[in-house]
Amino acid sequence: MTAIKAESRRPADETLGEALRSHGISRRGFLKFCATTASLMALPPAMIPVVASALEKARRPSVIWLSFQECTGCTESLTRSHATTIESLIFDHISLDYHHTLQAASGTAAEAAREAAMRDNHGQYLLIVDGSIPLGNPGYSTIAGVSNLDMLRETAEGAAGIIAIGTCAAYGGLPHAAPNPTGAVSVSEIITDKPIVNVPGCPPIPVVITGVLTHFLTFGTLPELDSIGRPMAFYGQNIHDRCYRRSFYDRGLFAETFDDEGARKGWCLYKLGCKGPVTYNACATTKWNNGTSFPIESGHPCLGCSEPDFWDMGGFYRTLSMPTGHFSTALGYGVAIGAAAGLASALLGRSERDKARSAHEKVSVDDLDKGGSS
Repeated sequence: MTAIKAESRRPADETLGEALRSHGISRRGFLKFCATTASLMALPPAMIPVVASALEKARRPSVIWLSFQECTGCTESLTRSHATTIESLIFDHISLDYHHTLQAASGTAAEAAREAAMRDNHGQYLLIVDGSIPLGNPGYSTIAGVSNLDMLRETAEGAAGIIAIGTCAAYGGLPHAAPNPTGAVSVSEIITDKPIVNVPGCPPIPVVITGVLTHFLTFGTLPELDSIGRPMAFYGQNIHDRCYRRSFYDRGLFAETFDDEGARKGWCLYKLGCKGPVTYNACATTKWNNGTSFPIESGHPCLGCSEPDFWDMGGFYRTLSMPTGHFSTALGYGVAIGAAAGLASALLGRSERDKARSAHEKVSVDDLDKGGSS
């Protein structure tokens, strides 16, 4: 809220570099931020000077944030970002002209601020949306007497691009779950003539949100996207392939319950319903709470919250059916290693591997590819 109050006291044409210096940010600290940002966006080290130069000269873009059918979790995630320089970038160095959860203004004054930002920055502002949009009854969710549907269409008309924050805005999320009483839909099902970046998650990882905005500040464009509109830098690989428990999966070692020997030893949580093999996100590498942990590291299976229809995937604790080809490759690799180490080593885990392979031979290849791009 403080950041939004301060907007009126700062020059509209102030560059990011000028703003950082006025806040006492050193050149060393700025370059460290640029290096971190380049790494988050999967850019090579040679791009760090490019990021630094672009950010230093960047003008503060106008940002309008609309919240529809949501729980405020996406805003909570961003305001609790552990990377203070990135959080500062977002709240102090963009012109966050409208956000009805954070702004000081309310009622008529709040809507006047949104309308002024749309008018003064037509064709240049970024629109951020969190929450799904009800179509079953457009009046079900309103702001200042305006339906979510009408407000989205009106605000999107002059936007340079749209960022759908959270799974509700990106794919419908929880409100869209069966039987979907409000007729909830995603932003992209309504707006089809604007570039849209989906940043799903329930909620999304804070640095993923800010990373997308930083990419826009740096390059003036939205990042490369996968087949369902997510930034490849953060959603290009599934959690399973980067999970520290992957070695147990390859060896056929699974926790059967939350308090058995396998759970205590940190074995794979696949049999407890882990959706890591079909979930594309950066949780396993970026983690949460200052890089402290993520659900699987805390002993809980991945729920697949960055995937479309994750609430309707058959139950959070129901075992996924996995394609035999994927596991057979891993099994063959394990057997080869065992053969090199000696026949005794290979035989030691045969029963576990055979049992796991049998469990995997029940389904098709489609489950692994659902909702993601490799």
